[in-house]
Amino acid sequence: MGVAAFFCGLILCVMGFGRWHETGSPWWLAGTLTLLVLVLVGAITGGGKKKAD
Repeated sequence: MGVAAFFCGLILCVMGFGRWHETGSPWWLAGTLTLLVLVLVGAITGGGKKKAD
């Protein structure tokens, strides 16, 4: 996962939390938390990139 993808994912999460705050819908909360977990897992694991030896 590149730096730009990571920050775009975080911005989408913040936007999702804002939409959840506006609507109070549990679907927005669940979707945003799922996206946040995927972004964090991608950042920790490197997003599936294989390191060249």
